[in-house]
Amino acid sequence: MATKKTKQEIWELKDRVYILKNGLSPLTFQLKSKNIYWFDEDKGYERELKYTTNQNTPFVDEFKGQARLAHIVFEDGILKVQKNKQILQKLLSLYHPGLDKVYQEYDPVVEAEDELEVIEYEIQALNMANNMEIDEAEAIVRVNVGSKVSNMTSKEIKRDLLIFARRDPKLFLELANDENIQVRNVGLKAVEAGILKLSDDQRTFKWGSNGRNLMTVPFDENPYSALAAWFKTDEGVEVYQTIEKRLK
Repeated sequence: MATKKTKQEIWELKDRVYILKNGLSPLTFQLKSKNIYWFDEDKGYERELKYTTNQNTPFVDEFKGQARLAHIVFEDGILKVQKNKQILQKLLSLYHPGLDKVYQEYDPVVEAEDELEVIEYEIQALNMANNMEIDEAEAIVRVNVGSKVSNMTSKEIKRDLLIFARRDPKLFLELANDENIQVRNVGLKAVEAGILKLSDDQRTFKWGSNGRNLMTVPFDENPYSALAAWFKTDEGVEVYQTIEKRLK
């Protein structure tokens, strides 16, 4: 069986671009270039790294003679390193502990794939939102705006639904495919209408008319998610049907 090649074994000679993570783009940013370490699995210990202008390796234990230290500086969040600067490239792409934490190597192919995936999610979400019935739309919009949705017109709900689908298509699709979202919405509307009451500690649902306890929310669970699950039990389904009739 073929063994998977390491990044060192498939190293490609090319120009490389590095960008700071989280969209950061300060005028200048100096990355740590000394007193850094990389664990060498073959040798079984951590090896000290330094970036220099006169050594043929970033590993201090391989230095020959006096080392001239150099800085690693990002400008406007970007650092371009030409292919003739192999020591700096390998330090940044293979060994530096800040890789994928402080900065990342820019890969146009990966970036294009990520952008394509986002676009595909957005198209799927917008199509689903556009064809969604108003009751389902209300349940999803309520997640974003809460009780305000009760005072919104159908056009306003549809507008907010499409905006939500465009801004966060992945979350929208998760909610749209959640079989409990509609049931959860009934619970929220029941509390808004005073049919049910939720205690101040968010642990107990009661009937609004007489204060009688209906169900206790399990510890560390969202009360409305727990209520939606309870509505599907033998005891809860009758309550759910009663609430649906009273909401009409």
